[in-house]
Order: sequence, then C-alpha cells, then structure tokens
Amino acid sequence: MTADAFQLYGTYAVETPPVRLTAGKLTADLADGNLRTIRYQGIEALRAISYLVRDRDWGTYSPEIADLRIEQGDDRFDIAYRARCEGLDGTKLVIDVRIRGYPDRLDFEAEAVSETGFETNRCGFCILHPIVGVAGSAARVEHVDGRIVETRFPDVIEPWQPFKDMRAISHEVMPDVTAECRMEGDTFEMEDQRNWSDASYKTYVRPLALPWPYKIPANQPVRQKTSLVIRDTSRSAALSAAASSGVIRLELGTQTGSMPDIGVVVTQEEADATLSARSLLSEIAPRELLFHFDPNAGHGAEALQKFAAIAAAHRGRTTLEIALACKSSPASEAAEIARQMQRADFRPDAILISPSIDRQSTPPGSKWPDCPPLEEIYAAARAAFPGIRIGGGMLSYFTELNRKRVPSGEIDFVSHCTNPIVHAADDLSVMQTLEALPFITRSVRAIYGDKPYRIGPSTIPMRQNPYGSRTMDNPAGGRIPMANRDPRHNGGFAEAFALGYAIRVLDAGLECLTLSALTGPFGLIAGPDEPTERGGRRPLFNTVQTLSALAGASWQECVSSSPSQVLSFMARDAGGAKIYVVNLTGEERRVDGGALAKEVRLTPFATAVLPLAD
Repeated sequence: MTADAFQLYGTYAVETPPVRLTAGKLTADLADGNLRTIRYQGIEALRAISYLVRDRDWGTYSPEIADLRIEQGDDRFDIAYRARCEGLDGTKLVIDVRIRGYPDRLDFEAEAVSETGFETNRCGFCILHPIVGVAGSAARVEHVDGRIVETRFPDVIEPWQPFKDMRAISHEVMPDVTAECRMEGDTFEMEDQRNWSDASYKTYVRPLALPWPYKIPANQPVRQKTSLVIRDTSRSAALSAAASSGVIRLELGTQTGSMPDIGVVVTQEEADATLSARSLLSEIAPRELLFHFDPNAGHGAEALQKFAAIAAAHRGRTTLEIALACKSSPASEAAEIARQMQRADFRPDAILISPSIDRQSTPPGSKWPDCPPLEEIYAAARAAFPGIRIGGGMLSYFTELNRKRVPSGEIDFVSHCTNPIVHAADDLSVMQTLEALPFITRSVRAIYGDKPYRIGPSTIPMRQNPYGSRTMDNPAGGRIPMANRDPRHNGGFAEAFALGYAIRVLDAGLECLTLSALTGPFGLIAGPDEPTERGGRRPLFNTVQTLSALAGASWQECVSSSPSQVLSFMARDAGGAKIYVVNLTGEERRVDGGALAKEVRLTPFATAVLPLAD
C-alpha cells in the first residue's frame, strides 16, 4: 500500500488481513472468525460462511474472539476458537467454534450457550452464494421433509424468499464440479440479498415468519453445523484464479448511452451549511438538487424557506422529496405543504412523494402497516402541485420498492436508494455491492419498463434504517453496519466507490443519480468541527464534480478483464473522447488494452482520466 491509510479510508485503522487456508484445491480466507471467498480450483464456490448474532435492530455484534488455534497442513486445516457477545442488561453469549477443511469438504460447527439468557433477532449461520455466474443457473434444493426440487437461482431479483425450509442446496461451480451446502441444527431459508445491493444470495437460520426478537434460554446449548461438499468428476487440471494479479485489460465494448444528470441532496439540518457553501455548489454544478422534507421530523415552513434560498442560487433543476406523514388525509396534508411552499416562494421542478411509513421494511410474514392507497397519495400530489412532475417509489431502498411496487401509470418517474452497509461493513463487502447494481437496475426495468428512473441519495453512511428503530451511531469511526457515519466517506475509498457505482448503473438509462450531499456526514466537504486532516474537500468531491460535468455526454462501454478490481468507461463530450477508470482495490493495479494508449499503474482506490488509444 503506497498511500496513507487515512487518505484511503478516512481512518488510521486498517483491517487485519485474512488468513489464507488451503486444503488441496480448496481455499478459504479466515477473517474475524468467519470464512470468506471459499474457492475450489480458484473459482468461488461460496462467498462466505459466517456465524452471526444480530440485535433487535438487526445490528450485527462484533464478538470478542479468544483461544484461537489454527492448524494448517498440505491437504487440511483445523480452526478452533471461542467467541463472546455482550448484550443488553449484562447478558452474555458464548460460542465455541470448530472449522475443518479437506480437499473436498469443509465443516463449520458452532455451539452457543448463554448463562443469562440472550435476546437476538438471529443467532446462527449465514451462507452466501456469489451472484456473478450463478444468477439464473440451476440449483438442487433439499427440504427439511426430504423433498428434492430441481430449480434455479433467481435471475431478476426475487422480492421474497426463493427457497424455504432448506436442508441443503447444490449448484455447479464449473463443468463437472458441484458444490453442496448442507445445514444442520435448525430450519434455513434463502433471501435474494441483491435486494439490498449485497452481491450474494443468503441462506440464513430461523425463518423470518417466526417472531423476533426472541430469547435464547439460559444454559440451553444451540448447536448448528454447515458443511460444504465438493463433487469433482472432471479430469482437467486445476484452473487458475479468475482474477489474477497481472495486467488488467480494458477493451471498448458495444453498449452506448447518455450520461445521467447528477444530483445533490439537501436536508433541513444541512440547509444553512449548504447555503454558506453555495460557491462550491456552483463549482460542482449538479444538474439536480434533491430537497428532503419530512413533516414527522418537524420540517415545515422554515425548511421550505431555506430550500427556496438555495434553489435561487442554483442554476439547475430541483426536486422536493416528501415523506408524507399520512396522519390525516393525503389530500389535506399535500395541500398544506403546497400552501407552505407558496408562502416560501418555492416551486421545485418535480415532487417525489412517498408515505413516511413505507420507509420501514415489512419483512416476510409481517403485517403490512396501515397506509392510504398509493393511487390516493399520487392523486393528492397532482391536485396540490399542478403542472409539476410527480415521482414515486421508495425513499428507502430497492428492497422496499420490490416488495411494494408502486403503480407505474400514476407517476412520471420512479426512484429508490441503495446502501452498501446494511448487512456487512468490511471493505470487501462494501465494494462487492457494486456487482449487484446491474441486477437491481435490470430488475427495475423489468417492472417499470422505460419509465424515467432515478437512484439516490445512495451513500456509504446510512441515512435511515428501514429494518430497525435507528441507524447506528459510530463515535469511534469504525466499520460497522447501518452506521449513520462511516470513516471511508472521508477517504479515497468513497471516491472510488462512487465512480464504480456510476459505471455499474450506466446502462440503466437513469435520468438522475444522487451520490452525496454537499455538507454534513454525507457531504462533499468536511465540517469545521472535523479534524484538520479532513478539512476542506473530501476526495468524493472530485468524482461528483467529474460526473456532473459529463451529464448528457455520450458514453461507451469499456470491458474490464477483472471488473471486481478495475472498472472503466469511455465518454465523449465537447473536449473529445477519454477513458475514465477506477481501481476498486487497496492495492496497486496495472491496466492496459485496446482502449488505452499505454499501460498505466493505478494506486489504491485511484480514479483517472486517460487518453483514448488511436
């Protein structure tokens, strides 16, 4: 690593590198007591096997690991440790773990015991299957009653669980090589984690239809086991890893389109700071300002007056995002907001409206909350805001949009957000969420056709938690799921993530993409109370400014030989054609190919604008 850790991650804390485990052709990475990137002959068979404990807000505990023992041989490995979780009111949970690996088998066993009793939403195994090369492929599912079903992994993202009451699932890793994952100790089911932009299908313990949170009784052991069994009937030599450490090739592809407009979100809490920094807003020149308005949070006439002042200094378009309270009739609430807007002399170009309650998730098996019909809400918006475009969708994530599909014919555009730290917040998992974005946009297009489509605000920190009562505070600046602040937002990591995000959604034909605010924890500039090293413009400023300048320009696909490491596209504007490239890894990468004039070395998380080869 050639750059300072703080410059890259916004923190001096660097993740501990995983321990590579090897048993013949089978390899896995041990990280924080769990297994990642489980490969056979260099091909990823499973993305992860983890033993996880979740709290009542679906936050994930970070257990203290003790007595770790690692034994490694040429054709086997053996791991043992004890993990401890501390819950509310002094409750404790202790998990004894044993992991054994062989050339054709992997066993992960765990026994959890609490002397006090322990409240949890989930305690047990989560198994992740990769999505690239697996989506839409054949699967063989064995159910707890012994039934075996020949089926397929979902291609378009499935809103509910594709497989329930599971005992085992098998799929083809490569020709003549099958991986069977077998689960013991409870009933498992699978959800399509692409809903949350996770790059995986997740098989997890305890059906969601059962009540949660629940309590693990005192002194009653909970035993579970997950096994991966490889069946190899091939006679070929071992394959090399798909992503090599050599030169990554970039070649121009055939897909083309127009670059989306770039938006910046403004909240009431950041309105004064945004107005003070309006010269920087003009420098970025986003085509769209997205103003967030939430009467349940106390937003009223004062917020709209501030929005009007910011809009007056903005040369582009504006949208008011309304989380409608729905405490009285939608017509009366929308009419009152319209009166406040008129008094504030604020007339946005579009209204994005959604019931406030729809920001909260309704998991499988749960009762849908009371809410006026969406048709009534959109009709109320059209009556209250005549002559203004009306958008619908979700102010939260694609998950909620996929589960509660808004009536397409009643709206002028559809919108949703994503967040990369819903389930995991390590560096690898966050960057891997970019793999899921094309599946999300393709799924939206499958539902809504060519309806104008927007995404955002989508940032690494979480602005609202649909799955619990709150987002997680992060005063220590760690890498934690569902955090309302994330240190990587301050570093080159966020700059690379944002450009990678924009590249992954190019072929969706978005009319607008919002990746940040101007100020605050989701902003492009640091606040005055932040450490001097973070002062001024965050690296993310560069990506948003670059993308803003490209709005409306034509783009052409640029195919990477290793898209998990390097992404790229070609854009052509008045200044000519250039290649835009980003390194998604924390290591230096070398790139070359027909799209580039020469071989280029990219430092960790670097973005670059390069000349097009003649």
